[in-house]
Amino acid sequence: MHPSVIPAARLAFACRVAPAEALAGDAPQVAKACYDMSGRFRSGGKLIVFGNGGPATDAQHVVVEFVHPVIVGKRALPAVSLTSDIATLTGIARTEGFDEVFAAQLRLLAAPEDIALGMSADGRCVNVRRGLEAARDLGLLTVALLGGDGGDIGRGKVADHIVVARSDDPCIVKEVHVTIYHLLWEMVHVFLEQPGPSEPAVIR
Repeated sequence: MHPSVIPAARLAFACRVAPAEALAGDAPQVAKACYDMSGRFRSGGKLIVFGNGGPATDAQHVVVEFVHPVIVGKRALPAVSLTSDIATLTGIARTEGFDEVFAAQLRLLAAPEDIALGMSADGRCVNVRRGLEAARDLGLLTVALLGGDGGDIGRGKVADHIVVARSDDPCIVKEVHVTIYHLLWEMVHVFLEQPGPSEPAVIR
């Protein structure tokens, strides 16, 4: 083994420490998002997820977590990805522009009791922002998973809940996002499994 490999591996792990610790510091914020999401599911709402590139596949990953839980006995919850139907996606992009591919679908498919989850590795995806804005206008609960400094989406505060993976490395952002949406799935079920409506004080 080349002597430079071990230091490089140590550096790779070290780069992941600060984003993970920052996420741990955001635990109350993540818990509040889960609490609000559980309320929408209780009301018959569904989860609608979207993103570009890597986050497009993350959107599909999130959906299968909710629709087909890998943990036996956990309740399946309704969720859809706006990145799965390539015919619809490209059709809207051709006639209305790529910036509208998520907003247009939300206006057609969403109901006020639903949840919109937009994902952007740098917080600068215009179509994700437009989707969140459309969802907010329709009365949906809006959640944004972002990276870097939160970008335009974070600064614009277009979502009810914003969670940022604090790294400029898209690989690390993706890793933190996977952790976040696994936490969303897990803690939504915690709140749904309470014998009665949970009090907000539980998550402070």
